[in-house]
Amino acid sequence: MRSARMASFAIAGVSLALVSGPLFAEDEIAVASVDATAVQLLQGALELTRGASSYTRLAMKIHRPDWERNMELEAWTQGQEDALIRFTAPAKDAGNATLKLADSMWTFVPQLKREARLPSSMMSQSWASSDFSYNDLSRSDNYLRYYEVQIVDRNQEDGHTVFSLQMTPYDDAPVVWGRETMVLRDDYVMLSQTFHDQDLIALKQMETRNIGPLGGREIPLVMRMSDLAEPDHWTEIRYLEADFDANVPASKFTRFALRGER
Repeated sequence: MRSARMASFAIAGVSLALVSGPLFAEDEIAVASVDATAVQLLQGALELTRGASSYTRLAMKIHRPDWERNMELEAWTQGQEDALIRFTAPAKDAGNATLKLADSMWTFVPQLKREARLPSSMMSQSWASSDFSYNDLSRSDNYLRYYEVQIVDRNQEDGHTVFSLQMTPYDDAPVVWGRETMVLRDDYVMLSQTFHDQDLIALKQMETRNIGPLGGREIPLVMRMSDLAEPDHWTEIRYLEADFDANVPASKFTRFALRGER
């Protein structure tokens, strides 16, 4: 078993990939060949909901056995390293924002009128009280840097070749998980992703609940992250709007923009 330690910071998931550019144009239908390599499949999956720059509007539902919370947010990305996420609803959360700049992450809470750089010791904490952590928002470039990626299974399902990938961190990789597994179709749509600890016990799982067209692409429209150690604890993300070829100015990815100032 390979060991992995927590990094001071590596943005990945709900996620961002370290890929040199868009894998396919907005109007292309990209399908992996049956001979595609594991890295090609992973690149395609990570790039599916990103472009050179993008804008998305999403709804997030946090579910617990005795309560639910509904939120809305907007997200902008540029390249493979910069992202800004801002909550728009409910009113008490509107303006709360997270900014990822290269290898740094910043948060802003308008009620406190203060921005703060997130230290590595807080990266495993829950993001917005959800089942996503700050690490989940900051890891996608890790997959191509720090993991050995292998195809461990493939089969035919609903007219698609479905691949199972196993991602094992290198011995000195600055990552949290001991192993990750991903199931995805030949059109790069991710069906599930499971996160294992250092003892290879599955702790969290993200599943695609609905697939459909948006922003000129077939993408996972609804995804649910479940805490496997806590029954009936999950967070669902639903795409409401997407532009994967948005003209997002560089000024959007600044601490000035994080505060919502123009």
